[in-house]
Amino acid sequence: MQFVRIPKGSFVMGSPLSESGRGDDEQQHAVTISRDFWMGRTEVTQQQWRRVMGINPSFHDRCGPRCPVENVTWFDVQKFLRRLNRVSHNGPYRLPTEAEWEYACRAGTATAFSFGDSLTTKEARFDAKDGPVPVGRFASNAWGLFDMHGNVWEWTSDWYDGTETKRVIRGGSWYFGADSARCALRYNHSPGDRGFSLGFRIVKD
Repeated sequence: MQFVRIPKGSFVMGSPLSESGRGDDEQQHAVTISRDFWMGRTEVTQQQWRRVMGINPSFHDRCGPRCPVENVTWFDVQKFLRRLNRVSHNGPYRLPTEAEWEYACRAGTATAFSFGDSLTTKEARFDAKDGPVPVGRFASNAWGLFDMHGNVWEWTSDWYDGTETKRVIRGGSWYFGADSARCALRYNHSPGDRGFSLGFRIVKD
């Protein structure tokens, strides 16, 4: 796995009232990331999952080893992380917080997407209806992270608005439209849910 150093800093999390597709749960507020961290350059792939877990749970297993792993629950991801941390001396590895995810996605920008206020299918995998694509096929954001918009949803470590029943997922997916891939878009799933567009990427401190 390759990682990108994300520098500590402050940003405005959420979206302005004028942003197209904005949700009521995207209120803007200042956030400070107090220390550097390292984020996976790509979503965790099917090949990487298989090397750690010995199986490939992906619905789109014919997509290939470089495609993102999907069809994994939040609990599955925790098992993956525990096993990875046992066998690797380069961690510890974990899921990003919701704030870390958005900060890294924005990469210093304040627009709806890291590429501007609109997104095209030449920049990300969304609204495709026929599955994800291998990671890194599209250009990275300014901080060298690939597929922060689209391809598969990405689990985070946070509960959704204090519910303690739903975990936050970010980034949109191949199956959803561009609005769902906005930097500020917040969505959620029960941690036991799995689906053909639910994946993740990891960070290390």
